[in-house]
Amino acid sequence: MLGFTGPRRQVRAALLAAVLAAVAGCAQAPARATPSPDAAPSRQGGAVTPRPGPAVPFGGHRFPYAAGTLTPSAPRETLDRAVLASYTRWKKAFLKRNCGHGWYQVISPDADHPYVAEAQGYGMVILATMAGADPEARTAFDGMVAYMLAHPSVNDHDLLAAEQDSRCRSVNGSDSATDGDLDVAYALLLADRQWGSAGVHDYRSLAIRHIDAIKASEINPRTRLTRLGDWSTPEDPTYYVTRSSDWLLDRFRAFAKATGDPDWEEIRAAHQRLIAAQQSRYAPETGLLADFVVATDTAPRPAPGEVLEDAHDGAYYWNACRDPWRIGADAVTAGDPASRAAARTMSAWIRRATGGDPDRIAAGYTLKGAPIDEGQEPAFFAPFAVAAMSDPGAQAWLDALWAKMIRTPVVPSDYYAATVQLQVMIVVSGNSWTP
Repeated sequence: MLGFTGPRRQVRAALLAAVLAAVAGCAQAPARATPSPDAAPSRQGGAVTPRPGPAVPFGGHRFPYAAGTLTPSAPRETLDRAVLASYTRWKKAFLKRNCGHGWYQVISPDADHPYVAEAQGYGMVILATMAGADPEARTAFDGMVAYMLAHPSVNDHDLLAAEQDSRCRSVNGSDSATDGDLDVAYALLLADRQWGSAGVHDYRSLAIRHIDAIKASEINPRTRLTRLGDWSTPEDPTYYVTRSSDWLLDRFRAFAKATGDPDWEEIRAAHQRLIAAQQSRYAPETGLLADFVVATDTAPRPAPGEVLEDAHDGAYYWNACRDPWRIGADAVTAGDPASRAAARTMSAWIRRATGGDPDRIAAGYTLKGAPIDEGQEPAFFAPFAVAAMSDPGAQAWLDALWAKMIRTPVVPSDYYAATVQLQVMIVVSGNSWTP
């Protein structure tokens, strides 16, 4: 049985604004491990007490980006206000308290099921990152942790089951999806940095357990590349298939730091080698990557038609559209030369292909740059803004992309577009940070 195959998205016009006020209870915490030194809680009379608030204030811009990184041509305060406004609308539209138990979830009305692991990972990262602007973020984050713990994968109980129905019951095999798990683990590290690990949940201990499970069940031990989920075993025809939107270089970097496990550095390097090889061989002009790459054990190449989702599995489509953001984020936060080169190639091509007009960005491309679908899709245009941050000639282009994001509303029926765009805005505004 296949695991999460990814939603198909359609934008519907509707705008929802306002604020979300929420309270929640949380599940019983597991045994507490030693907190991170960077996130050590205070001690009073020998007792361990949680921090009173987040350690990373929103808008503080305490984590400098790599030298030469571009940001939009606007005051930081203006950028921060735009991000906070988008975050408030996003919370109202997608952060829910359904099914009791003190659970919080990010709902995905445009996905295959109401709750998917991808959405939970996104939501946890967003809440931990934005906690400095939102006093309710920790309550919601703990509710999402409780939801995650209550929905383990049937194959590896330290991973998250990929899909739940409207009654919060795991469905479609109850197995995992790699991208969701990568973000869940990363979010737990962010939470440890923000709040320490002496509260309801020991974030750091949970993060390490999740990271170890990802390595055991979602990384191919031979190729060191991501598998599609813990269901993709040696007996499955997808065992040597990998999805480019799972190549989260900054997550691998953070996992190496948190665990001290050198394998994560090799995992990151293996993905960077694959990115460079795929760009050079199959998309030298565009730098675009395919949704899925097959035959990773022999001669990795774009999928020759449908291997998991549709006939465009070998094109830059609904999965790979996130790649300029995901690869660009590592370029921006770590300054990695390989990541910068990969992001810059994509950015330079899309600027040329559109004549610097973001309205001309198509909803999908062949690897040679031929448009697939028309339409103004945030999931396609927004990620190029992060890639533009590493492109020396892209200041006007970055400004145009930022302006387009500001003009684009949060549509309650389109979780995917709104959630990708919000995370892009966090990075582009200078508010991204690493644990």
